[in-house]
Amino acid sequence: MQRRDFIKLSMAAGTAVLLPDFSYAKELDISQITFSSGVNSTNNAQTIIIFMYGGASQLGGNLSNIEEIKTASQSNYDNYFRGLTPTTNKCWQEAGGTHMESLIANGDMTLFRCCYSNVREENNNKSHGSCTVQNQKGSFDEDSAGILANLAQILEANAVVNENTLMPFITLEGESKFYIEGQKPLSGYLKPVGLTENLENPYSRNERDWRYYTPQERDIPDYNDRDKGFNAALYAKMDQLAQKNNAAGKIKDAFSRRASLSTFIDDIANSTTPDLGVDAYPTNNRFSEKLETAVKILSKNPDTKVVTIGTGGLGGWDDHNEARDYVDRTESLFKSLKSAMAHIKAEGKEQNINIMVFGEFGRNVNLNSALGWDHGNLQNFYVLGGKGYFNHKGVVGETVLDNTGSINRLYLKPKAGTYEFEPLSIAATLYKIYGIENPETLTNGNQAIDKLFT
Repeated sequence: MQRRDFIKLSMAAGTAVLLPDFSYAKELDISQITFSSGVNSTNNAQTIIIFMYGGASQLGGNLSNIEEIKTASQSNYDNYFRGLTPTTNKCWQEAGGTHMESLIANGDMTLFRCCYSNVREENNNKSHGSCTVQNQKGSFDEDSAGILANLAQILEANAVVNENTLMPFITLEGESKFYIEGQKPLSGYLKPVGLTENLENPYSRNERDWRYYTPQERDIPDYNDRDKGFNAALYAKMDQLAQKNNAAGKIKDAFSRRASLSTFIDDIANSTTPDLGVDAYPTNNRFSEKLETAVKILSKNPDTKVVTIGTGGLGGWDDHNEARDYVDRTESLFKSLKSAMAHIKAEGKEQNINIMVFGEFGRNVNLNSALGWDHGNLQNFYVLGGKGYFNHKGVVGETVLDNTGSINRLYLKPKAGTYEFEPLSIAATLYKIYGIENPETLTNGNQAIDKLFT
């Protein structure tokens, strides 16, 4: 990675290495949090969060109501998609359903079909911006901090992480509201570190290619160690001067931690993925590469608590029109997730590492005149791994078709009496596995998803 590209990524991600974050939310009241270090130390939990920006349709994991939907929709599902095969658990076979069934059968995944916001329904709120922010903050409060900023501060306050913890939070997606700070800025080492899927090392000083230097430049009498390609003695002096002359803060922290960060990234980049056989990651797939990198990081570095990634490389999920690509996109997503679970198992980490997959909302089920779906309020929540603390249930929740007679009001909703939860309960669940006993204090009263723990 070129230095200027890394700086751009750092600016997008709010990474700890160089830049301050000028947008702050309210300060977290640690005194209101009940924390159990025993929970965290027993779990050794680590998490990959996959956020499906744009609002993915829930149909990939739920064709339970498809016959009613096809009858009520203004456009013909069968003629357009050319393949709507329900699996045993009514997933969409052509849209990742075969991989979902395998994950469910192996006890590796719980598919929740009724992540539904009654609050948003009452307020008729299905906009991308507010729903994304709410789900990434785990709160309806406009001035609340992001889920991971809160988690970082709580773990620090309870001595789970400290200045010697190596990269506790990593982003492979760039900027998100998961990390927006409170009024009290986070310690530099708690800020998310922005990396690429190829783990190109932004901290390395071993970047000079002497082929492009003139003879005169190569013969400058200085400290050059040409076998290594960098000026070891001079850079050591730079580190010394940085500690002496810089005020306490991000720049000074960055210089002090550069060497360890560089070594860590190089070690991960040079590690190999075990042979996964038929479950090998899809090739030539940027999202799959990100997911593989995330599993490598967590497998090799127990200090990293959470890695966040989007689904760049697959495409966005705002399928207002031409929704046909949704099928291949979802197939690729779940093939990659199946590979990730095989990878996690091969590393012996299925007790520790979990994967959470969700977005800002779901979509309605009318296939509109543009052959797409408009915004909805019900989404699937997919939880994989974490077998040391999660008790996977397969498929949870049932839906009904809400048909008001208006084509654009064709939605799936939770069936009366079924298990449902607000999206904010996802944040509460994340807090709980890291030792927070009363996560509802941070999520507007929404409890953790108890079905995962019983």
